[in-house]
Amino acid sequence: MQDITNRASKAIDNGLDTANADMKVLVKDAQSLLSAAASLTGEKADELRTRGMEMLDRAMGKASQYQGQAVVKSKELAHTADVYVKDNPWRTVVAAASVGLLVGIVLGRK
Repeated sequence: MQDITNRASKAIDNGLDTANADMKVLVKDAQSLLSAAASLTGEKADELRTRGMEMLDRAMGKASQYQGQAVVKSKELAHTADVYVKDNPWRTVVAAASVGLLVGIVLGRK
């Protein structure tokens, strides 16, 4: 159970890191193109604006792709957790009680 959860968690983290890096690169490229287009006029400016908009569209497409992947992975994790809880109800009760006890001790000291 934990192995599956750890693998899924790492996959989500890797996907988010990749998405974050891709988005930063695409936004910086689009910003530089749009900044260059602001100082130009005519066909060259239109071309740069078009390329900038295409980059932003690609960024939005990648963001929605990564969002979809994150949703799928989170559903898999939820299903795995559900199966574990159903297979090991007493372990789950003990774990929840332990967490509650620790939180109570920590809050009681403050």
